[in-house]
Amino acid sequence: MEALSSSFLPRFPDCNLSSAVGIEKNPQTNIIAIYSFTNFHEPVMNLISNSAEGIKFKTMHMHTISMNKTDKQSLLANMFKSVDDFVCNHLDLPLRPSIDPKHVLSGNFSPVDELPPTPCEVVQGSLPSCLEGVYLRNGPNPQFIPRGPYHLFDGDGMLHMIKISKGKATFCSRYVKTYKYTVEHDLGHPVFPSGFSSFNGLMASMARVVLSVARVLAGQFNPVINGFGMANTSVALISGKLYALGESDLPYEIQVTSDGDIITIGRHDFHSSEPFLSVTAHPKIDPDTGETLAFRFHVVPPRLTFFRIGSDGRKGPDVPVFSMKSTALIHDFAVTKNYAIFNDGQMVISPLELLRGRPPMRTDPVKVPRLGIIRRYTKDESGMWWIDVPGLNMSHSVNAWEEDDGETIVVVASNLSSVEQALERLDLAQLTLEEIRISVKAKKVIARHPLSSKVLDMPVINPAYAGKKNRYAYAAVVATPMMIVGVVKLDLSLSSDDCCDCVVASRMYEAGCTGNEPFFVPNDAAADEDDGFLVTYVHDEIRKESKFLIMDAKSPP
Repeated sequence: MEALSSSFLPRFPDCNLSSAVGIEKNPQTNIIAIYSFTNFHEPVMNLISNSAEGIKFKTMHMHTISMNKTDKQSLLANMFKSVDDFVCNHLDLPLRPSIDPKHVLSGNFSPVDELPPTPCEVVQGSLPSCLEGVYLRNGPNPQFIPRGPYHLFDGDGMLHMIKISKGKATFCSRYVKTYKYTVEHDLGHPVFPSGFSSFNGLMASMARVVLSVARVLAGQFNPVINGFGMANTSVALISGKLYALGESDLPYEIQVTSDGDIITIGRHDFHSSEPFLSVTAHPKIDPDTGETLAFRFHVVPPRLTFFRIGSDGRKGPDVPVFSMKSTALIHDFAVTKNYAIFNDGQMVISPLELLRGRPPMRTDPVKVPRLGIIRRYTKDESGMWWIDVPGLNMSHSVNAWEEDDGETIVVVASNLSSVEQALERLDLAQLTLEEIRISVKAKKVIARHPLSSKVLDMPVINPAYAGKKNRYAYAAVVATPMMIVGVVKLDLSLSSDDCCDCVVASRMYEAGCTGNEPFFVPNDAAADEDDGFLVTYVHDEIRKESKFLIMDAKSPP
C-alpha cells in the first residue's frame, strides 16, 4: 500500500523496545488511544496496500532538554543532591551499556522538550477525510539529563499527539504531570530511585537506599501516599476517560483540549473501596460491554491480583492469586469471553538481589514458565489452573478467544525467546509470534507453533475483535540491534502445524528510517475486519525528521 507520509517533527524521545496492545476510539470524544510501551527508532517496512496517498507536513523542530535547569531548593535538598552526586561519581560501578545514559539516550533516543500545540502545514497529499480525532503515543523521556545510571524505562512519561480535524493536523508533546515529575520539576533535579538502574554495586545501592529513606523522612517526597510511577508506558480509554499508564503506579487521567493541548487531571483509583497502588499498563477493554479487565503484581503474597473496572468507571473487588510462588514480571495478559490468561514467566522480581547490589529484576533460567487460566467473573482463585509451557515468556498479547463451544482456548502472543537478554541486552532480544491452543477439559497445551519466522512484536488487531476469534493481525518487524524495520500483516486463518509463515503482506521502511509500533484504526462503517488504516510514526535518521505514516490495512499483498 502507498503510505501517507508526513514530516512531523525531527525526532521523538525514542526508547528501545515498544509494546503495543491496540487502539480504541471513543465515539463521544473521538480519541484514538494508543497503547505504546516505549518507542523504537528503526528502519524498514513494506506497504500493506497500494491505495494510499502521500501526505507530508512541514518539519517542526524540537529542542533537546536543557542541562542547566535551576535548583530551587533548600540547603537540605542541596545536601541530598551533593550526596547523590558523590554516589554517582565515586561509588557506582562502571556503567553497563544498559544503564549508561551516554549509550541509552543517544541519537534518536535523545530526550526532547515539550512542544505546545503547533499547526502542521500540509505540503504534500491529504489526510483521509474519515480520520477525525487524535493519535497519542506515550513513552519515556527524562526531564533531566541523568547524573548517574539510567535505564531505558526510567524516563518520565511524555505524550506525543496529532490532532486531526477536517484534513488538518496539529502536533503537541506534553509530559504527564505525575507526582514524580512534579516533585523533581520543583526541585530542579531527579530524586526518585529506579528499580532498573539505581542498584549498581553494593556500596552505591546501599547509599541510594539510605538517601531515599532520608528524603522521605525529611518530607522531600512521599511515594507511599502519592505513588512514584512515571506513567510512561501506554495510553488507554477506560470507561470513556483517557489515561496514561505505567505498571508501577496508578493511571493518570489526561484530557485533550479543543485547541489540541494535553492536560494532566491527576492520579486515579477508579473509586476503589480497597486501597491499591498499581495497575497493569496493558488493560483489556471489552468492546461489547465496555468493561475493563486488569491486574497488578506484588513482591509479597498475593503475588498477582486480578480485577475488573465496570463501564461506569468503578473498580470491582480484587481477586487475589496466592498460587504464584514467586513474583513474575507480568507485562501483559490475554482475555477471552470467559477467561483471563496469565504468563508466569522467567522474568522475576527478587528483592534479595538488592543485598548483592543488583537490581531486583532478573531472569531465572531454571524456572519453567506457566500459563494460569482463571474464570473472568470469578470471586476467588479456587477454580484457577496452571499448565507448564516451557520456553514461553510472553511479551505482548495479540488476542485470545474460545473455540469448540468453549472447550479450546486460543492465545496468540509474542514470545521473548531470548529471555536472558530481556533486561541487560534488550537490543539483542529475539521475539516471535506464536499461537497456543489449550484444552479446557484436559487442562493442557494441545498445540503450539510459530506464526512467522520473522522477529515480530507490538502486535495489534481491529479492537472490535478483542476477546473474539479474529483473522488478521499486524506486527512490527524487529531487527538487531532493536530496531523496527517494517510492519507485516498476518492471516491467522493460515495457522497450522504445516504453515510456518502467516505473513500475507508487508511494508519495509526506507534506508535510514526507523519506526514505531503500528496501530489499527477501523473505518466508521467497516464491513470487514481489516477495513481500516494502519498508522505509525517513522523517523528518518538522515534528515532528522519524522513522518506520520498512514497505510491501507485492507490492501492485498
